Amino acid sequence: MELKVEQASEIKGVVKAPPSKSYTHRALMVACLAEGESRLQDPLYSADTMATLEACQALGCEVEVGDDHCIVQGTGGDLETPGDVLDLKNSGTTLRFLTTMTGLTPGCTVLTGDDSLRGRPMQDLLDSLSMLGVKAYSTRNNGLPPMVITSGFPGGRSEIKGDVSSQYISSILLSAPYAQNPVDLQVIGDFKSRPYVEMTLDIMDKFGVYCQQRPGNQFHLEKQTYQARDYTIEGDYSSASYLLGAAALLEGEITVQNLFKGSKQGDKIIVDILENMGANLIVKEDQVTVKGTLEPDKSIKSRNDKSSRSGIDDSTKSSNVTGDLLFTSNLQGIEVNLENSPDLLPTVAALAAVSQGTSHIMGVEHARYKETDRVHTMALELSKLGVQLKEEPDGLIIRGGAHGGEVESHSDHRLVMALTLVGLLTGDMRIKNAASHQVSFPNFPQVMMGLGCPVEII
Repeated sequence: MELKVEQASEIKGVVKAPPSKSYTHRALMVACLAEGESRLQDPLYSADTMATLEACQALGCEVEVGDDHCIVQGTGGDLETPGDVLDLKNSGTTLRFLTTMTGLTPGCTVLTGDDSLRGRPMQDLLDSLSMLGVKAYSTRNNGLPPMVITSGFPGGRSEIKGDVSSQYISSILLSAPYAQNPVDLQVIGDFKSRPYVEMTLDIMDKFGVYCQQRPGNQFHLEKQTYQARDYTIEGDYSSASYLLGAAALLEGEITVQNLFKGSKQGDKIIVDILENMGANLIVKEDQVTVKGTLEPDKSIKSRNDKSSRSGIDDSTKSSNVTGDLLFTSNLQGIEVNLENSPDLLPTVAALAAVSQGTSHIMGVEHARYKETDRVHTMALELSKLGVQLKEEPDGLIIRGGAHGGEVESHSDHRLVMALTLVGLLTGDMRIKNAASHQVSFPNFPQVMMGLGCPVEII
């Protein structure tokens, strides 16, 4: 599947944000471990979250799937050993969370996935689990899936590095209430992506489990049991970033509902980022409105200043020429640290590619360990569109000035949607292997078309 994206001069409408992928994963697993029946309202049904749902079923949890809800019959932590190897497709979250959770089964569990998933590093989590008595190992002894986990979660004291993946930390915390003994987890070094751990603690608390946070990034969990409840999944700021970003680039106005001002999602920083880039936003308790403007011109205006900091020629404002008409983005370049919201890297990089001036994105070295090395793949694909940039170990320096062209998604859902933003301004964009958007935003093309954006599946 490919996406063909043409220039869109206007965007308009009201749309509900897709449900949070992160909260859906966590809600399914906690409801699976809980005692009693939980009703999860507005879950995200995507490739990744279905991998989690089906894995919970394989562990003996009954899940009734409805259009806008699912009913989960909790196991109380009494999990079954899967009857077969669990194929988790491309879901790194599912892999990491289940690596701890399947230690609660009475037998032996094997976790695997597609080619991309089998390249996801796991050794730091394996080392930390070993200190807690969990026997989990890589079948090839290289720290990569397939993984084998045998029965038993004794508990005790452990430590884990905080600068690789917050999912390792969340994995241990989610299942720690069911360990045989209390669990003390020490996060060492830089604690990156901490908001994702705060989301984990939030949903644990909602289902009745208390985690004591101690000074120095220490977490203490006593033996406890989750209690079933009715729970509504909030909208996803990561997925909404493409909608909000498109509105900031184009003429018109959209309102994205189900985005909560008090959310613990780190990616809600996209609102501040867009405001700092010059977008006009109205933020309410449960929705965000963006009013965009597009500047027509007849000539490309040069600004022959140089950026001594980046060493990149910052001489042309971001523009798109269609026939005799030139459109330029009114967004300005930005310097931003995305250490706590690495999933926004593709969105912000795409916006930077069609903004005026030079942007510097930093703090995202851990984004190299996602579905793809997102620092490198974004640099590679934007360079195909004429963008001058510099790849750094932990980020990108980007000068606005993209044009249309053909790009590759690398089967990464966030690249598909981020590169679509560039095409909405430049036109003449084709995104290859675009079906991966279904991982987190299954109806993304349809939603964009409904807002007046010429995005076509071919």
